Amino acid sequence: MKKFGFIGLGLIGGSIAKAIHEQVEDAWICAYDIRKEATEAALQDGVIQAAAPEIGHYFADCDMIFLCAPVQKNDENLLALRGCIREDAVLTDVGSVKEPIHRAVTEAGLQGNFIGGHPMAGSERIGYAASKSKLLQNAYYIMTPEPECPKERVAKMRELILQLGAIPLEMSSEKHDYIVAGVSHLPHVIAASLVNLVKTSDDAEGLMKLVAAGGFKDITRIASSSPVMWQQICLTNGENILGLLDSYIGSLQEIRTQIADREDTELYDLFDHARVYRDSFVSASSGPIKVRYALTIDIADEPGALAAIATILALNGISIKNIGILHNREYLGGDLSVEFEDEEGLNKAREVLNAKAYTTHG
Repeated sequence: MKKFGFIGLGLIGGSIAKAIHEQVEDAWICAYDIRKEATEAALQDGVIQAAAPEIGHYFADCDMIFLCAPVQKNDENLLALRGCIREDAVLTDVGSVKEPIHRAVTEAGLQGNFIGGHPMAGSERIGYAASKSKLLQNAYYIMTPEPECPKERVAKMRELILQLGAIPLEMSSEKHDYIVAGVSHLPHVIAASLVNLVKTSDDAEGLMKLVAAGGFKDITRIASSSPVMWQQICLTNGENILGLLDSYIGSLQEIRTQIADREDTELYDLFDHARVYRDSFVSASSGPIKVRYALTIDIADEPGALAAIATILALNGISIKNIGILHNREYLGGDLSVEFEDEEGLNKAREVLNAKAYTTHG
């Protein structure tokens, strides 16, 4: 029997626990969460076998313990575990910033047990109710082991990640925090600032907001993320974010000069180099920023056209996450945008609608 412990059973903790329950033979899971409804639901689902009333000796027999509470809570949770964790147990976390937890682990003297973890998957929904066993599938799962952690424990963690359908990547905590500052943290700051710029620049009629769609909605979609989480990320990974933000501000100032001086060659190169590099990105669901699974569809402007599509999808058991008419289609084909929960729903919807002679895009 393999014994797992979870401290925090929200979206990520719950999803990992569900995946272990499905994929790891003879798994036994104990969990603690400040929200008793989370552990009660997990017990009812059969995902966990024990609900701990507190952090402590209840986790003493665990082979692997996941710290899945908010980042700022994990330091005190570490201290609660320090006296009871098994010497050969693996201790890991799921936070999107790694340096602070590694410092706390060193202070607690748990370097030999700790492997930092960051599953690069998520949802705008929160809590155990939103968790799902397939959340990690084909997503990068970054490991940042302490140098003192034995290689066999790192190998055990890697093996579990593969069992759960994720893609393990190993690197230092310093490198991790710099990378995610560039590809996740800074983009969220930029998206939030762009949205607020439009808000303060709009006229009394709100015409900017009215026509904001297409490209603008795509590049600012992540601004809808949790303000509490991003406040904490900026406070815990500020040094890396500031360094890259300074570089970005410098590039914006250079672009401003090119526009003001009508430097046609430089402006062409700006967009061409960005296009070529962007087109070289691997098209996959893994990465720190959530993928949006959406199709746009050509529909006739007539009564019942939208209802017909919704009915077709419903009859084929395809869940719709969001649906709406596109009034601004500068960067998109199709009149109707339909968003799905996952890639499987997207692909099935495309197949079903194409079979009904609908033209789909995306």
